[in-house]
Amino acid sequence: MARQNYLFTSESVSEGHPDKVCDQISDTIVDLIIGRQPEARVAVETAATTNRVVLMGEVSVSEENAFSPEEICAAARETIREIGYMQKGFHFKTALIECLIHEQSSDIAQGVNASENKDEGAGDQGIMFGYATNETPELMPAPIQYSHRILKLMADARHAGDAPLLGPDAKSQVTVEYRDGKPVRAHTIVVSTQHTDPNMESADVRKVIEPYVINALPEGFVDANTVWHVNPTGRFVIGGPDGDAGLTGRKIIVDTYGGAAPHGGGAFSGKDPTKVDRSAAYAARHVAKNVVAAGLADKCCLQLAYAIGVAEPLSIYVDTYGTEHVDSLLIEKIIRETVNLTPRSIRTRLGLNRPIYRRTAAYGHFGREPEADGGFSWERLDLVDAFKAAI
Repeated sequence: MARQNYLFTSESVSEGHPDKVCDQISDTIVDLIIGRQPEARVAVETAATTNRVVLMGEVSVSEENAFSPEEICAAARETIREIGYMQKGFHFKTALIECLIHEQSSDIAQGVNASENKDEGAGDQGIMFGYATNETPELMPAPIQYSHRILKLMADARHAGDAPLLGPDAKSQVTVEYRDGKPVRAHTIVVSTQHTDPNMESADVRKVIEPYVINALPEGFVDANTVWHVNPTGRFVIGGPDGDAGLTGRKIIVDTYGGAAPHGGGAFSGKDPTKVDRSAAYAARHVAKNVVAAGLADKCCLQLAYAIGVAEPLSIYVDTYGTEHVDSLLIEKIIRETVNLTPRSIRTRLGLNRPIYRRTAAYGHFGREPEADGGFSWERLDLVDAFKAAI
């Protein structure tokens, strides 16, 4: 039987964290390219350090939709500006941006592309996980959801001009106390944030960020016994890629469930939706969320496995951690019979061939509201009725 009383911790990082800067630049390029050619193939990695950004990877587009290196570099520069970097060691105007992107390998393309006798295959082999739990309204684990929310509120205030003492780079961490399997209070809060005034001390920073923390968590979640660690190193003026080099795909646990569920290992950002690392992880979240919303289980973890060039998933596995209200094997059967999980079907059902990815690259790919233009379509609860009817 699963433990009912325990502490669990998850972290998040802000849009100005060096790795997240790179994720956002990579996804900006994905949006740029599939916004012009929805079926384009994109796999872009970004590396960043002091006033320098390097773009690497592969793109496959038609000749009439080709992009110049100057266009791609300009999009990367605009992303840096929007995040808010205007410091000496990393400035959107002065950063040197180098584009080393080239055409996709024909060996990969021939296995993935559809032909007369085969459907479009998966863009790579691998395993992907989706997860949902009824412990928050968003059907997300509480520690990661609250960690994201803290930083998002701080960033919104910074962009609005309400928190001029805060810089773009920040990290949060929330340790949640569970009783009887439910999150009941914040045991420990950790926030480290870049600040613009070099004379600020930890206590000064806490005065600035504490209201955002309180507003991010449920009422009463922070109490007199909650432990706080705010800028525990004492000073955080140099931030972003100037303070620490960044790379696309290094924050995959932040991107998903904060360690509360497995991760297959593949990053999301910089990849077009033929790459099942991204699209199948979105589909797995979509299915798991609808399983929980339909009342089939209180928690659901779904694993999918794919082989490069093969359309159908190799396996579908469901773990409900003993919280199921119908048999787990029946849940697997319902999923198999209700949802087509081939790469083409996933892209079509969720409308993934659209420029909707930059917004996913900070504050989590999951637990967000579905948007009118198709963003976060995998958060829709549009399978609930079908799942209930199949019981």
